[in-house]
Parts: sequence; structure tokens; C-alpha cells
Amino acid sequence: MPDDVREIVDALLPSVVVFGIAALGVVVLIWALRRARRSPRARAAAEALRAQAGAELVRLDEAIDELDLELGLSGALYGGDAPTSLRRARLTAQHVRDDAFAEYVSLSREDLRPDEIRRASQRIQRRSGEALGRIESARAEHAEWVRQNISAAEQVRAARERLTAVRASMGDPTALVSELSRRFDESEWRTAAEAARGATTAAQRAEEALTAAEGGVGDPTVSVLADLATAERAIRDAAADARILEEAHRLTLQASSAVGGELEAARSAVRQAMSTRDTLPPADAERLGAEIRAVQEDIDALDASAERTPTATVDRVARLRDRLDLALGDARTAQQRLRSARTALPGTLASARGAIARAEAAIAHTRSGADARARLLRAQRELADARQAQDPVSALDAARRALRDAEDATALADHARLAGR
Repeated sequence: MPDDVREIVDALLPSVVVFGIAALGVVVLIWALRRARRSPRARAAAEALRAQAGAELVRLDEAIDELDLELGLSGALYGGDAPTSLRRARLTAQHVRDDAFAEYVSLSREDLRPDEIRRASQRIQRRSGEALGRIESARAEHAEWVRQNISAAEQVRAARERLTAVRASMGDPTALVSELSRRFDESEWRTAAEAARGATTAAQRAEEALTAAEGGVGDPTVSVLADLATAERAIRDAAADARILEEAHRLTLQASSAVGGELEAARSAVRQAMSTRDTLPPADAERLGAEIRAVQEDIDALDASAERTPTATVDRVARLRDRLDLALGDARTAQQRLRSARTALPGTLASARGAIARAEAAIAHTRSGADARARLLRAQRELADARQAQDPVSALDAARRALRDAEDATALADHARLAGR
């Protein structure tokens, strides 16, 4: 090597070594940071932030419920038209809540990195907090207006009118339960009976609170706000339970009318599956035939109890149709899939509606967390998508997703109830 080249190499070598070590250090640092961000400790910290975001979402959801209560009272005070500030705050908060719940559910994916969970959780907390602030501001503004312009007597009168309207709308709850109990198994009307008891008890609580409030209206030294608030919450609970009762009654009668047709449609689907089996290679035909026979036996077993348990039977038929579709896989033609989806859709929609009603009732009576509420909201959206879809196959898929999410919501609400005990 020439002397001049050797001198250049000797001069550059220390710099190359230094820069090489520095580059290696940077690589090691980046690797360490990435590893730290994905470590169990980082994931645990991210999950803690997700739990905090869920708690903030629950607060927002409950604040919207309280705002609905206040809007109802305001409608009575204003002659049926609630203040613009309250309506605007509720609309904004509902949009924030719905979007945040959708994002919150997505944070349970296993492929998300802790830093992604952390950023999304912080975003949910920030947006929920802002919506809560707007609600509180609107409520404070409205409360001040009411204090200056609406007397306690007028507020009590409006609450009394609301209670009268709720009682008129729910009629005789025991009559609806008695009708169901005469015709169906207890498992079919248990939810209705619980809702009837809840509605009656809540209406009585409201009556007692309003009576106490009316007794204090003429005494300037007595504040009726506490009694009025108790009455309003009891009225809301009575209305909610009355809706659950009415929905349970309606769904049970609809299922009773439809159960025979659903069983026959399921048997027709089995016959079509048998025809498809005959076109398959022997090994595939044997596998499909075993599954078809199992589905057929389960359908036949439903006949004995179908009349007494219509909603449970329709629900079971929907699941058997799902199982049959999975077994058939790609063996059917597009026309066969379309025909099968058309016949399976009504029963699956009915099952999804029933599952959502049960989830709503479960969440209404427990301190459910964000996971249960988020799944219920997603189930409601998927049911709406199923109803609006033009393609029966897409509608059936959406209805099945709604059914699964509603069942998950109910399970989470039941878990919260048992944990609360």
C-alpha cells in the first residue's frame, strides 16, 4: 500500500470507528426503545389508560341519560319544546359517545401496540371530557334560567304530568305478564315480569317523591329540589321498564306467530343442503351429511317445546341455520346462497332484536362498564345495517354479528351485576 494511502487510512480510521460505534449505539437504542414500548409493562400501562377511557365513556353515557331526563322535563316546562342549548349539547355528546365507543371496542385487538392503545385512549378521554364539559355548561345555563323564571310549583306540576303520561302509556303491567304466563313457559316472560315489577315500583317511588314535593311547595323555607330530582329519576326508570315490558311482550307474540314458519324454513334449508351434498365428492359428502343429520335432529327436537318457548325456538333455529351455512361453505351456488339467506334472515333478525332487548334490560339494571355498552351500541348499529341492506346475504351477516355482540353485552352486564353483589 502506498505511503500516502496509508496515511489517509490512518487518519480516517479513528473517525470511522467512532461513527461506527455511534451508529451501533443508535441501532441498539432504537431496538431497546421499541422493545420497551412493547414490553408487558408498557402493555399493562396502556391497558390501564384504556380502562380510564372506558370509565370516562361510562360517565358520558350516564350524563347523556341525565340530559335526556332534563330535556323531558324542559319540554313540559316549555310547552313541549326543549331549549336549543340542551338539544345541541345532547346531539353533540351523542355523536362523540358513539364514535368513541366504536374506537374503544377496536382497542381490544391483539395486534395493536401499546403506544397505539395509549394514544387512542387519551384521545377518547379528551373528547369525552370535552363533551361532558359542554353538557355541564348547558345544564348550568338552563338551571339558572329555570331558577329565575320557573316556580317550584310549575316544576312539580310538569313532573306530575309526566308521571301521569307514563302510567297511561304502560297501562296495567300485570295484565301483559298474565297473558304471557298463560300461554308460554316462564323463561319466555321472566324479563317481562321483572320489568313490570320495576315499572310499578318506580312509579310508586315517583308518586311518593312528588307528594313530598307538593307538600313543600307552599313553604318558602323548604327546598323541593331533592324530592323533584328523585321523582324525575323514578319517572325515567318507570318509563324505561315500561318500554322493556312492551318490547318483551311484542317480541314473544311475534315469535309465537313466526315459529312454525321458521321451523319449516329450516327443514327446507336442510333438504336443499342434502341436494347439494349429492353433488360433492364422497369424502366431502360424508362430512356434510353428518352435519346435516345433526342439524336435522336438533330441529326435530324443537317441535315438542316450540309452542311454549317460541322466542327460544326461533333463536335456536337461527343458530342452526348459521351452523348449516358454515358446513355448506362454498359448496352452494350463488343462487342457493341468496335463497338460503332470504329464508334465514327474518328469524335471525328476530333473534337479534330479542338479544338486543335483553342486553338493554341487563345494562339498564346494572352498573355496566364501557365494554358492555360498546357492544350493545355496535349490535344496535349492525341491526340497523341488516335492516337497511339490499343484499340478503350481507343483511344476514350483519344480523348475525348483531346477535353475537348483543349476547356479549348481556354476558358482560351479568358479570358486572354478579361482581356488584
